[in-house]
Amino acid sequence: MQLVQGGVAITAPLLLPPAPAPPEPEPALPELDEQTLVVRAQEGDARAFEQLARRHQDALYRLAVRVMGDAGEAEDALQEALLDAWRRIGRFRGDSAFSTWMYRIVTNRCLGMLRRRRPVPVEQIEAPAPAHDSPERAVERGAGLAALGRAVQELSDDLRICWVLRELEGLSYAEISEITGASENAVRGRIHRARTRLAEVLRSWR
Repeated sequence: MQLVQGGVAITAPLLLPPAPAPPEPEPALPELDEQTLVVRAQEGDARAFEQLARRHQDALYRLAVRVMGDAGEAEDALQEALLDAWRRIGRFRGDSAFSTWMYRIVTNRCLGMLRRRRPVPVEQIEAPAPAHDSPERAVERGAGLAALGRAVQELSDDLRICWVLRELEGLSYAEISEITGASENAVRGRIHRARTRLAEVLRSWR
């Protein structure tokens, strides 16, 4: 900006207001117990729900992969399930563990996706390999797991869900009953039928 002083033009610096300070980052939530996080999430605290989701996402994703048999579809199912949970968090009454409630939402979302497409490529069957497996035994074991994957694929949705929750996730009959909405006796029966069918397929691999 030019000013005239004593007939001589001089250049004066253009003064601008000071730039506003950048906003301070939002402080992270402290590590709170699960019940407190649930209450905060029910009050509309999205960060509390995010912390809950982070605590359980590994187990929920593992369940989705084992049920869907496809990592990409499992990711989609989990994302949709988390959105469902956020929308419904106000309905959670604490009658069961929060993890059980989340398992139910993920399971229902997976079942909905499975019923919209066939066949069900359930291939994510994992078993710990022995530390000193011979190459021949490793090949045989891999073939056995492939046979198991095909056998699980042929189970009905109800049998497969109960078997996965019991044998791969290690949940109790009571928890599976809560998740699936079936009685404990029905859950036991489904798991027994699933085990029987899978045992028939795997008998030649033992």
